Amino acid sequence: MTRLTHALAMIDAANARDPKLEDGRPAALLYGERMSVELAQLVPAPSEVLAIAARGQHIERWLLLRSDFPEGKAGYHAWRKEQGRRHGLRVAEIMAEAGYDQDDCDRVGVLLRKEGIKRDAEVQALEDVICFTFLRWYFAPFAAERTAEELPGIVDKTARKMSARARALALKEFALPEPFAGFFRDPA
Repeated sequence: MTRLTHALAMIDAANARDPKLEDGRPAALLYGERMSVELAQLVPAPSEVLAIAARGQHIERWLLLRSDFPEGKAGYHAWRKEQGRRHGLRVAEIMAEAGYDQDDCDRVGVLLRKEGIKRDAEVQALEDVICFTFLRWYFAPFAAERTAEELPGIVDKTARKMSARARALALKEFALPEPFAGFFRDPA
């Protein structure tokens, strides 16, 4: 077993403990697998650190509840920031156990905390993968729980996070009706 397969297997083992099920499987495990599939489609030869970050994007996410943070946008952002910090530490711990050096362990934290989005190619690639995973697997059920007035803002925010290349691919990949497609052609 290579250190990459070892790290991915440890992430999968951690995520297999997710009590929330989706399609009869632990939701975090399924999410990690979907992230890896999208990564393979968007980035043909990712670094090992990027591959690990994609798989570990939501590692043990259920351990930090959204309800433990205040309601509203500020509480949501605080929860997301703390999740990124925790995910970075946990994945770095797994990488060290798998034999990765400190530089790689530090780097995965940068990716998972999304430091340098729009400036760092790997951070941006991870964000593109996150957005594709959301659009392909999670947008429809997410949208079903939102009002029609909320959806344009959500789609706009998703498009603005993506690189120009990923936005162009999303227009080809997904049947986006107007006005949603417009956000991918010309993000605000």
